[in-house]
Amino acid sequence: MPDPTIRVLIADDQALVRGGFAMILDVQPDIAVVGEAEDGVNAVAAARELRPDVVLMDVRMPHMDGIEATTTICRETDARVLVLTTFDLDEYVYDALRAGASGFLLKDMRRDELVEAVRVVASGEALLAPSVTRRLIADVVGRGGGPPGAGQGAADGRLDALTVRETDTLRQVARGLSNAEIAAELFVTEHTVKTHVSSMLSKLGLRDRVQAVVLAYETGLVTPGDSTPAGA
Repeated sequence: MPDPTIRVLIADDQALVRGGFAMILDVQPDIAVVGEAEDGVNAVAAARELRPDVVLMDVRMPHMDGIEATTTICRETDARVLVLTTFDLDEYVYDALRAGASGFLLKDMRRDELVEAVRVVASGEALLAPSVTRRLIADVVGRGGGPPGAGQGAADGRLDALTVRETDTLRQVARGLSNAEIAAELFVTEHTVKTHVSSMLSKLGLRDRVQAVVLAYETGLVTPGDSTPAGA
């Protein structure tokens, strides 16, 4: 049987922060800290060697920042990255999402929040609730933080593989609706919504709903403050 223990790598340039997180996580029966890294270069090397399930990634680190390290780790390994930030609307949040991060943690979080976040992300889910993710990205895009070409619509072809229902589902996910709320909008069962979400993520090569929201904004399928009903 595979080892159920969640393997965690901690990347932060402050030794006290790394040590504090390690003390909190290592006492959990289902979590083991398998390594630490003081910068992005070492984080990438450690992720390649240790193959952790979850990486706690600081953004501002010497030699290679957390965004570049996240991009490489998500491309080369199966590890899921939780970005550590000082502010809930850090200027690098959008870049971290695009790089493949599965969620965010504030450095002043409570102990139980850290433990739960690691477990949630290790299970394959995005850390942030869809509504929180939508507001966060809408704020960043609304302040001009979006990528070049955002808002040009789906003409770039990235959404062409989706069915009409999958596109409608993506639109509702980006609006911050839960599966139950999407089911009510589309007049289908919640199980059907889960199927659409799974298929949509697979076709687009996305890890989770967080990345789906990013793509919806990038393609212009939704825009900040958009509340357009499905199929409109």
